[in-house]
Amino acid sequence: MAIRFASASRIGNKLPRTSNFWDGSAVVVNSSYESIATVTVGSGGSSTITFSSIPSTYKHLQIRAISRDSRALTLNSLAMRINGDSGANYSYHTILADGSSITADGGGNSSNTDYMISTGSSALANTFAVSVWDILDYSSSTKNKTIRMLGGTDLNGSGRLNFTSAGWFNTNAITSLTFFGSGSASFVQYTHFALYGIKG
Repeated sequence: MAIRFASASRIGNKLPRTSNFWDGSAVVVNSSYESIATVTVGSGGSSTITFSSIPSTYKHLQIRAISRDSRALTLNSLAMRINGDSGANYSYHTILADGSSITADGGGNSSNTDYMISTGSSALANTFAVSVWDILDYSSSTKNKTIRMLGGTDLNGSGRLNFTSAGWFNTNAITSLTFFGSGSASFVQYTHFALYGIKG
């Protein structure tokens, strides 16, 4: 069987927004993502990062982040609140791996999502954690919201990997997202968050 290579110029704009695995399940391709907003922290730092007035024209949301904060720890917790809600309306569970062990944890009746990580000021200089957050059916007015998160960081010979999911027990459409580190930490310069809309 001959193998043919296609160039971008030959493909043009004919790529579908979705494709399928062999079993028929859908897989989203890059053309399904649209940039909504980005935030890059300047030299003065920032205590929170907020995306507001999020349009309701997409099926799902995705946040891609690199983060480091000012707390005197190697790793700090990175949390999110939805629509400014600080009530006990969140739950989460997580799997944490550090190269030598795996642990699981979770909680309910929380005031925010939890267990994503940001590097702190005790981490190796210029080391940032990375995370990807998917928020499903964010514009629905009939569903509680589900969030799934993947994050990690390299600590020059060690590190941390997180798989976390969370729920926001509210059927309101999501219009704003606020991210912050625990312990009154501020995000340091070059921390970067990008918000994308995923088409249905």
